[in-house]
Amino acid sequence: MLDTIQRRFSLLEPYITAYGPSDAVCRPAVLLFHACNGVRHHIHDYARQVAALGYRAYVIDSFLPRGWDHTAAMSLVCSGLALHGYERSGDVLAAIWGLAQRPEVDAGNLILAGWSHGGWSIMDLMTQKLTRPGEARLENGSPEPLKGVKGLFLVYPYINFPARSNTHGWEYRPKTQAVLARQDFLTAHSHADHIFTHLKSEGVPVERLDLEATHCFDEDSALHFGPLMAYDKASHKKTEMAFEAFILDVFKGA
Repeated sequence: MLDTIQRRFSLLEPYITAYGPSDAVCRPAVLLFHACNGVRHHIHDYARQVAALGYRAYVIDSFLPRGWDHTAAMSLVCSGLALHGYERSGDVLAAIWGLAQRPEVDAGNLILAGWSHGGWSIMDLMTQKLTRPGEARLENGSPEPLKGVKGLFLVYPYINFPARSNTHGWEYRPKTQAVLARQDFLTAHSHADHIFTHLKSEGVPVERLDLEATHCFDEDSALHFGPLMAYDKASHKKTEMAFEAFILDVFKGA
């Protein structure tokens, strides 16, 4: 049975963490989507960075609403057994739709930010027309909520099989910043380079930040596996600076 966009947002809403000024002023917002290992502390740090600029930020947890803790996420999602990017793209669309209803959110000025699996989900959403039932695994998906999405910030996005950007063009073309790791073992840098170069040739306004780092370079955690996923302070700082510059550029004049 397919979810409606309303039912999917109702599932997610209790697990959305909000950051920003404690007022009712309508402000631009950034929606943050975590990697396959769930919401980690660095995602909240990025959200606080948005709030410090005077905007709103929302961290959307896709796993706790489904009853998955960190261990379940690692075994089910990181392994590819459950919740591919295409299915989770429904979470992205539902979160946009639901948060845009809030009077304190400027629905016409939104940025989607995704890390690894979160980037995959955002990118898969960009490939769908959303004009027929079943797309994004939703009964009543619509392109209407995406009209307010002005930017995408994608950090080491997963773009290997079965990510749709390998075989599908994008239906929407918001300003995009891709942060790519040259030692990424989940998506080879050469492949990510090919995908984003192709998207740019098709008219997607893509800018790149290529770093000498591994996958998950901005997560300072003991869960990393040696040289495959190592924290890199310098790359983390460069990403924070790029994130801030991107937000200020996209929301200028808002």
